[in-house]
Amino acid sequence: MSNSLLKQYKEKLKLLDKFSKHYYQNQKPLVSDKEYDELKSEILKIEKNYNFTNLKSPSVKVGYKPSKKFEKFKHRVKMLSLSNAFNEEDLINFQKKNINFLALDKNYEFEYSAEPKIDGISASLNYKNGKLIKGLSRGDGEEGEDITENLKTIKDIPLNISHTDFPDEIDIRGEVFIETNDFKKIEKDFANPRNAASGSLRQKDPKKTKLIPLKFIAYTFGFYSNMNENKQSDFIKKLGKWGFKISDLNKTIKGINNLVKYHSNIEKKRFTLNYDIDGIVYKVNDFALQKRLGFMATAPRWAIAHKFSANYSITKIIDIDIQVGRTGALTPVAKVKPVNIGGVMVSNATLHNEDEINRKDIRIGDTVKIERAGDVIPHVISVDKNLRTPKSQKYIFPNNCPSCGSKTIKEYNSSTKKIDAVRRCSNVGFGCEKISIEKLKHFVSKDALNIEGLGKKVIEKFWDLKFIKFPDDIFNLNFKKISDLDGWGPQSVQNLENSINKSKKLKLDKFIYSLGIRHIGQENAKLISEFLKDYSNFIQLKDKRKIEELSNIDGIGETQINSLKNFFENKTNIMVTMSLGRILTFEKNVIKKNKGVFSNKILMFTGKLNNISRAEAKSIVENNGGKIVSNVSKKLNYLVIGEKPTSRKIKMANDLKIKILNQIDFEKISKLGQ
Repeated sequence: MSNSLLKQYKEKLKLLDKFSKHYYQNQKPLVSDKEYDELKSEILKIEKNYNFTNLKSPSVKVGYKPSKKFEKFKHRVKMLSLSNAFNEEDLINFQKKNINFLALDKNYEFEYSAEPKIDGISASLNYKNGKLIKGLSRGDGEEGEDITENLKTIKDIPLNISHTDFPDEIDIRGEVFIETNDFKKIEKDFANPRNAASGSLRQKDPKKTKLIPLKFIAYTFGFYSNMNENKQSDFIKKLGKWGFKISDLNKTIKGINNLVKYHSNIEKKRFTLNYDIDGIVYKVNDFALQKRLGFMATAPRWAIAHKFSANYSITKIIDIDIQVGRTGALTPVAKVKPVNIGGVMVSNATLHNEDEINRKDIRIGDTVKIERAGDVIPHVISVDKNLRTPKSQKYIFPNNCPSCGSKTIKEYNSSTKKIDAVRRCSNVGFGCEKISIEKLKHFVSKDALNIEGLGKKVIEKFWDLKFIKFPDDIFNLNFKKISDLDGWGPQSVQNLENSINKSKKLKLDKFIYSLGIRHIGQENAKLISEFLKDYSNFIQLKDKRKIEELSNIDGIGETQINSLKNFFENKTNIMVTMSLGRILTFEKNVIKKNKGVFSNKILMFTGKLNNISRAEAKSIVENNGGKIVSNVSKKLNYLVIGEKPTSRKIKMANDLKIKILNQIDFEKISKLGQ
C-alpha cells in the first residue's frame, strides 16, 4: 500500500467512526446512508487489495456501541454487516474467492438468493415457543439495545406465531423502515426515512414510537433451535407463511451475468418503489455451503451487497490544499465550489497524490467532474480542459513540507519495486507541527487511549495554547488553566480529568497502537503485544536486535520490522515512549480463544489439499481453537501434509518429533469438533 493510500485509508476510518457515532447514537446522520455504506465499502476494498486492516475498520467491528439509554444484551449469533460490491468485477472476485475457499471447480456457478437491500434499521426478534420475547437493535454487532417495547408497536411484527413448524426458539432478523408515502407526512421532523426509523426505535416512550408508521421486512435468522430448510429462498418463503412480510422482489439467480441484469433492472425501477433501497444483497442459497464458507470478522463470506451506481456532479476547483498526516504523508485536497451530490453538499475532493495531479493535469480554476463512490471526501474523475482560461497554470506540487518547511521525500516501495507516488515530510518524530498534532489526535482516539473530551478541535486548541506538545503532557494538564477557558465549566473539566485518569490503565496492544507507528495498525499491535507480553519487553525494542526477534511472529513482516526500527531510531520517540511507560499501568493480556479439538494446538500445512482450500482448512483449525503457522518449530503440534509436500518441512518435523497427519487424519480429527 502506498503511503498516500494508507493515509486516505486512515482518514476514511476516522470519518466512518465519526459518522457511525452520529448515526447510531445521536440519530443525526452527517451524510446520507448511501454515502456511509459506500465509505465502508471503499475501506474494505482497500483492505482486500492490500492485505491490510485495522481494529477500527468495518472489517473488524460492526455498527456502533449501544447507547447507554437502553439495556444491552448480547446477540447469541453476531449481527454482522455485509461486504459491498460496486461493479461486475467485484462480483466476479467475490465468487472466485468463494470458489477458491471451497476448492470447487473454477467454472462452478453458485445459486444465489437475490434480495433488495432496504435502507432501514436492522433488528433481531427473539421468539420462544412462538412468542416474541425480546427485540434488539444491531448495536455493535455483538451487543444490541433492548428495544422490545418499541418493536412491538410495529404491526408487521407478529407477537405470537402458532404454526406447528415454527422453531421452538429462533431469532428472526429484518429491517425496520418507513415507506415513502408515510415519510412525506413526517419529513419536517426528520432528515430522511432511515433517520426517522432510527429515531423512532430509540424513543424511551413506546407510545411515541407507535405514532410513527414503521414497517418491518424479515429476511434471515440468527440463532435457531431447529431448522428444516436447506436453502435461503425456502426459508424466506417460510417467513411469509409464518406471517412476516417479505419482499416481492426476492429472486433466485444463477450466474454473474444474470445477477448484473437483475441489479440493472431493479436500479431502473428503484425510484418507483414506495421505500428506499440502496442495492441488492446476494446470498449463496445453499445453507450447507454457507456453513462451510463461514464468516470473516464482521461479514459472512457467503453474502455481498451490490450497491447502486455512484453520484456525479460538475464544479470548479477554487484552490488546492496540502494536508500533512500523522505519518508525514502530504495529501492534496481540492477546495471546490460547493455542489450538491446525492443530497450532500460537497466542498472538498481528494486529489490522492502528486502523480494523480500530474496524470490528470489538474489545475486551480479547472472545471471538473466529481464522483462520490466510496469516498465521503469525493474524488475528481476528469477535467474539462476546453473550459480553461489562457491564464491557467500547471500545478506545482511543493517539494517542502507546508507545515515545517522540511524537504519532502518519495520512498522506494520494496513490494511494488517502484517509487511511491506520495510525498512525505522528512521531519520524523515530533519535529513537524502538523505531524505532531495528528499524532496527538491519534493517541487520544477511541481505539487508542480513548480519552473523551479531547476531540480534534480541543487537541488543536491545547496545542496552540502550549498546553500539550507530547503525549505525556496530557497527563500533566493544568486543569485550573483549562477551567478559565471559554466553554469549559466545572463539570466538563472534571469529566476530562476523569477520562484522562481512566485512560492510564490499558492493554499493551492499545498502547502500541496509540504511538502511531507507521504500518503498525491494531491487528499488528495485537500480534506484537501477545508476543512481548508486557511493556518492559516492548521498550527493549530500542535495541535493534530485539526488534529482529519479532520476525518470528506469524503476520509480522519486513515492512513492520523496518518501521519499528525507524521509530526507535528517533530519540524523541524513545523519550515519549519511556515517559508514558512511567505514567501508564498495563493490564495483563487475556487472549480469548475458541474451544475445540485443536484447542491450544499449533498446526502447519504443506502440500496441496484435495477438495478443500488452504483457507478453509485454516478456518476449521481456528474455529476449533487452534493456530496456523508458516514455519516448522519445536512449538508445532501437527504437520498436516497434502499432495507434493515440502520434504524439508517433513524432515524438520521428524527431527523435532512432531506428529505428522495426512489429510484423512486431519479431517477425522476435525469432525470430532462438529
